[in-house]
Amino acid sequence: MLTHQGTKALETERLILRRAVPTDAEPMFRNWANDPEVIKYLTWPPHGNVEITKQVIESWIDSYQKNDYYQWMIVLKELGEPIGSIMASTMGRAQSAHIGYCIGKAWWHQGIMSEVLKRVIEFLFDEVDVNRIESRFDPNNPYSGAVMAKCGMKYEGTLRRADRNNHGICDANYYAILKEEYR
Repeated sequence: MLTHQGTKALETERLILRRAVPTDAEPMFRNWANDPEVIKYLTWPPHGNVEITKQVIESWIDSYQKNDYYQWMIVLKELGEPIGSIMASTMGRAQSAHIGYCIGKAWWHQGIMSEVLKRVIEFLFDEVDVNRIESRFDPNNPYSGAVMAKCGMKYEGTLRRADRNNHGICDANYYAILKEEYR
């Protein structure tokens, strides 16, 4: 049985993972949500204006009432504003979680997303008591897979033409880590 904690604040050496607040809309829009290059392998279109970002954040804030809802802003301590986001959705009977993430391109290739993913994996295994954590990515975005591998996740296979992103129907590479592998 999962021990849901809700989206509680987490910390790493360089980062704070926290709930979204209304004032995050402008930096979220500026730092990643409106950038077609950042979201090209994701499932939602770039935000055309900050009002769309405000609506997204409002929906996240409303969902924080549920203790099984996990959606964090990634805040770089030295900057003091969000530079990306990471979410986890838990999936019933197998006590597993699926993770999705994105970060502004100004912070790509600095080890930030690996630092974030490691912390979320630790939280989900140690505090929520999930059994399995998985994620997927479009094979045309190998850097996302490199983050997963760096965090101990293992390649499980490719589902051919089984997903859709901003490029249309695509393959999906799946990576996962089990609780006993994490230990």
